[in-house]
Amino acid sequence: MGVAGRAKLILASASPRRLDLLRQIGIVPDVIDPAYVDESPQPRELPANLVIRLAEAKAHTVAARHPGAWVLAADTVVACGRRSLPKPETETLARACLALLSGRRHRVLGGVSVVTPKGMTRTRCTMTMVSFKRLSSAETDRYIASGEWRDKAGGYAIQGLAAAFVKSINGCYFNVVGLPLHDTVALLTGLGFDVHATAKPLGVPA
Repeated sequence: MGVAGRAKLILASASPRRLDLLRQIGIVPDVIDPAYVDESPQPRELPANLVIRLAEAKAHTVAARHPGAWVLAADTVVACGRRSLPKPETETLARACLALLSGRRHRVLGGVSVVTPKGMTRTRCTMTMVSFKRLSSAETDRYIASGEWRDKAGGYAIQGLAAAFVKSINGCYFNVVGLPLHDTVALLTGLGFDVHATAKPLGVPA
């Protein structure tokens, strides 16, 4: 059990960004247990369907290992049109992502899925529109050299150096970082989870 007899909250993610965002609003998971599911899109799968499927797959995978617990899972997909951009593992792929994003708007889709201690699953998809400036070759080269693109949806991190590329944003900023906080809290509280039960005073290590 978690705090004061409450069922444990399991964060099904290895992302330090998601953990930091939860801690920012006073939600401290009892356990971090990443799911590590295959994130490859299925043939002709739309980005919104992909992000929902992956969030639910992560939640169900981890819930099976922690019966009777609350499980929170999330996934982020950057989409250009009907195309889901990858989390690039090579500089070549990262450059291709930046070339697609340069000078145009794109969508960032955040899927959040919660499994309750009784096994009920609820999932939300949050969309944020982001507009990039047109990137010069020098700007692309510097960003690639930074390595910040690694393991980032769409090959960029809005909370880092890529903030200079963003002309405008319409929607939840935190969704682009990795977790739509308002929708996550609304989902948890709507299912009966006390979001204040995990809180610790500021400055107290988790």
